[in-house]
Amino acid sequence: MIEKSFAILFFLKKAKGSIKSEAPICMRITVNGVRKEIGTKNYCEPARWNNQAQRAKGTNEKTRTLNAYLDTLARKVQDARQKVLETNKIITAEMIMNVVNGQEEKPHMLLEVFQYHNERIAALANKEYAPATVKRYATTLEHTRSFIAWKYGQIDIEIKSLSFDFVSEFEFWLKSVRNCNHNSAIKYIGNMRKIVNYCMKTGWLSKDPFFGFKMAKKEVVREYLSEDELTSLANKKFNIDRLGQVRDIFLFSCYTGLAFIDVFQLTPASIAKGVDGKQWIFTSRQKTDTLTRIPILPQAQEILNQYKDHPRCINERKVVPILSNQKMNAYLKEIADLCGITKTLTFHIARHTFATTVTLNNNVPIESVSKMLGHKSIKITQHYAKIMDKKVSEDMQALSARLSKRSNQAYVESSVNNEEIHYS
Repeated sequence: MIEKSFAILFFLKKAKGSIKSEAPICMRITVNGVRKEIGTKNYCEPARWNNQAQRAKGTNEKTRTLNAYLDTLARKVQDARQKVLETNKIITAEMIMNVVNGQEEKPHMLLEVFQYHNERIAALANKEYAPATVKRYATTLEHTRSFIAWKYGQIDIEIKSLSFDFVSEFEFWLKSVRNCNHNSAIKYIGNMRKIVNYCMKTGWLSKDPFFGFKMAKKEVVREYLSEDELTSLANKKFNIDRLGQVRDIFLFSCYTGLAFIDVFQLTPASIAKGVDGKQWIFTSRQKTDTLTRIPILPQAQEILNQYKDHPRCINERKVVPILSNQKMNAYLKEIADLCGITKTLTFHIARHTFATTVTLNNNVPIESVSKMLGHKSIKITQHYAKIMDKKVSEDMQALSARLSKRSNQAYVESSVNNEEIHYS
């Protein structure tokens, strides 16, 4: 960043009381009123020094050599200033002097800065960042490290070498080598972009390597259970207790909208009376640390009552005896087969089912659904909550009825008017 004022000054610095005939020649660089001085390791008699020209007087060989050296030093300062200017940093006298003395800044390396960033957010885990966020950035760092080794054969690269090609090739590597789908690749690239933005703000990177790169995600059709599938699942009788238990906990999520980790961490202390005097769930989403308040529907309350005396619930202070996410999903696939559900049943489908079949399809406003899901904006809720054909059909039938009523009313009014005209 260009400075407001810049000056170079050569002068003699004769100490008071000095008996030496020659005084040291010093150089002073001033940037925006701030000075930095160094000695040039050359000397000159005060009588032979021209303050206005800032050079030694005379034409002998010694004088010409001295003045040529000072000219060279002045050019080095100008070159150093230009070099600092090209970094797009705020120029200071000290920075210029460091370049002149060969004491340039240590190059900033991408993975070093990334690691520093990750250490900071890890220190704030469960305070400002969810553990899932910390883990996601750690994974992105490892992907970036592997990509640099694959693409450049290096253990790290300088931040100033980042370019559009780097970002584009990183996307290709994520999709081809790591077999990431498009949206996952964009998520990882988005995490790395935060590091790049930080580098740009600090002045370590002058051009945005993401300029022109498309970060749009592809819309994903999210699976959910229809009303018939939900009823079939709820009414199914299992001969194996563990399958019935897993089914019940899955249904609990279908009627509360809680993700697996939020159900896993739910304790009896999270359940209390709400503003209507009925039982509500008060918790914070693990993923976003967003406060969530959910009125407990009768179906969910029935499951809570069923398992309140379960040994695991008592010993581990849980509201339901939930297993690990991996085991839950494995058993859900078995349950889907037994219930004739052809969809790939995972625990997260319960959250989608709550958003669509249970709430929106029953005319719960999307604003309320968004709050219960713990989303920070309705835009996020719209990705989960897809209006089903049944709801569209009901809305269009209601519209058709209103239009028909208006049409019939207009016909009657027209007929009455025609009769009045005829009799007159």
